[in-house]
Amino acid sequence: YQVREPINLRALVDAQLTSFKKQFATVNMSYARAHHLTPYDVLIIASMVVGEAQKASDQAKVASVIYNRLARHMPLQIDATTRYATGNYGQPLTQSQLNSPSPYNTRVHPGLTPTPIDSPGLAAIQAAAHPASTNYLYFVVKPCGNGALAFFSSYQQFQQEAAKYQAERAKLGRSPTHC
Repeated sequence: YQVREPINLRALVDAQLTSFKKQFATVNMSYARAHHLTPYDVLIIASMVVGEAQKASDQAKVASVIYNRLARHMPLQIDATTRYATGNYGQPLTQSQLNSPSPYNTRVHPGLTPTPIDSPGLAAIQAAAHPASTNYLYFVVKPCGNGALAFFSSYQQFQQEAAKYQAERAKLGRSPTHC
């Protein structure tokens, strides 16, 4: 956006909203509609996708996990929603935070959050409107994977990889996302 001094905040917000509406209107919502989701639902899913997927290549797979869990009436259990609910964006989530009664905590409340939790770009919105076709139900950050996620259909596989993540976290004393 081109901004001139003095900054007219109303004009800036109007320009941002106009740009968003123009880009959002280009997204084909037919897949989402076929799954009984509204465009606003897609925006909420996209906000979760951008909160979880550090790599663009993981966005459509994260969206598929969300769709698959919704179809099975499973809790979404998206860490990014719990972080949004508790304001904890940098530390490991505590047990009390994981049990937060906030309507944004998808560990304790089924379905989507009441509103978006992040500001997704067009790529995340496209991923949310057209998720990858997978059987994945789980994902975890790959230790030393530079933000890449590992995806699983089986809870047992997920638990094994999550244990590897936690072991590496304990060894390093911090998140092992980047080593």
